[in-house]
Amino acid sequence: MKGFDEEVVIVGSGFGGSVAALRLAEKGYRVRVYEAGRRFEDEDFAKTSWNLRRYLWAPKLGCFGVQRIHRLPHVMILAGAGVGGGSLNYANTLYQPGAAFFQDAQWRGIAEWESELSPHYVTAKRMLGVVEHYPHTGPVERIMAGAADDLGVGSTFRHAPVGVWFGKPGERTPDPFFDGEGPDRTGCTLCGNCMVGCRIGAKNTLMKNYLALAERRGVAVEALRTVSEVRELPGGGFAVTTQRSGAWFRRARRTVTAEQVVLAGGTWGTQHLLHRMKASGALPRVSDAVGRLTRTNSEALDGAVATAVPDSLHLARGVAITTSFHVDDRTHVENVRYGPGSNLMGALATVLVPGDRGLGARLGSLVSQVLRSPVRQFRLGNLRRWSERGIIALVMQTADNSLTLSLRRRFGRWVMTSAQGHGEPNPSYLPQAHRAAAAIAARVQQEGGVSTAARGSWPEVFGIPLTAHFLGGAVISATSEDGVIDPYHRVWGHPGLHVVDGSAVPANPGVNPSLTITALAERALSYWPEAGEADTRPSQ
Repeated sequence: MKGFDEEVVIVGSGFGGSVAALRLAEKGYRVRVYEAGRRFEDEDFAKTSWNLRRYLWAPKLGCFGVQRIHRLPHVMILAGAGVGGGSLNYANTLYQPGAAFFQDAQWRGIAEWESELSPHYVTAKRMLGVVEHYPHTGPVERIMAGAADDLGVGSTFRHAPVGVWFGKPGERTPDPFFDGEGPDRTGCTLCGNCMVGCRIGAKNTLMKNYLALAERRGVAVEALRTVSEVRELPGGGFAVTTQRSGAWFRRARRTVTAEQVVLAGGTWGTQHLLHRMKASGALPRVSDAVGRLTRTNSEALDGAVATAVPDSLHLARGVAITTSFHVDDRTHVENVRYGPGSNLMGALATVLVPGDRGLGARLGSLVSQVLRSPVRQFRLGNLRRWSERGIIALVMQTADNSLTLSLRRRFGRWVMTSAQGHGEPNPSYLPQAHRAAAAIAARVQQEGGVSTAARGSWPEVFGIPLTAHFLGGAVISATSEDGVIDPYHRVWGHPGLHVVDGSAVPANPGVNPSLTITALAERALSYWPEAGEADTRPSQ
């Protein structure tokens, strides 16, 4: 690293960045990680989602929480923030995708991905502490099994694989995963607030595994530092400029030089940085394919809610996601919950409207349903005990649809925008999601829910789907014309720059992508040489 401040700088600390931090430290590299969000100890997380300063990420407004929300013309995005990235507020759900994902045309000729990634999935599951089947059955699990039966797909129902330490509820235990090298853990109490931030210490966030082990090996993690520029240096290496996250003034800009840089800021962060650096000339050879094949996992967030439920119907008890089934061969449905008191996200829910009609018809349907039963609709939409009265249905598909993202100037600054991309149009609603929501609502009613109804979301009313799994846009490819990074995750034209996060994922996995991002990162880092040794990877 002669002449550089650092050997490797990593931008972001989510599933890609944390893997990179640990594996590079093990290989002898000096590593520094910059994370825009704050560091959380277990007790620092919000008690409920109503604690906006600790739950939402809006740093200009003084909110330094775990939940980011981004908006594009064609999708609304839910993402994570903080040291540990999306692991802080994700739903602990760690599925491995089916064969269709590995055979997507974007990358199927590059490698035998399913077999090549297989050992890295094994490693990722071990590191993330995957329990292959959620070990409890309660009302929600019965409702989901019944809904699957009612839809004629009961054989596809299963309990989800989750990354949680169950142990003895509420009991502190020395590290059960890494021979005592990791932090102590506390058994899950099934409080349901996984996505607000686990205050118990049961959730296997990246702070409990990869990042904890990386810091023990000397990796420096700087929180609340937003990377504003990555600039190519003459003769090799990069200058990385950071500033204080959310600062209006006194941004405390600092620049360090690094021999190599790993971009792992999540799909939104990495794409935004690549777009801006290409436009400014800081990274002039970034492929023109940046922004193409941006995926939403072809997702919808609908669900069911009752005006009231009996005390025995503990819909909010359990971890965030516990079961799933397939409506058809490419459509996967999971139940999602927040814990008691965490009702803020219920503000996104509204009347379920027919999505195959124009905006006027959708608004007309909404108004008509409200006018027919205003008291009932008010009670359904009431946020009081919302998390205890309903079930969110997260629906994902392996469908080949995408968006293309680009930059535009707005009010003197660069912002990202979207257009329909390759494949089918990115769906504004999913009929399969509506059917699943209706089936779930019927089962909630049978279990004692009063005046139960299927529910949609406000963005969906306006033709904008919601996704919690924003992927792609800097995808793996065989050539620089087809994507942004080579099969070893090096940016075409800038081989010292690497992309190791969800933006590298080339297709819709149709399941929660965190395990796949982790496995891809494990594979990418396995090809790095030991520090000081020759790089045997093919040159670009």
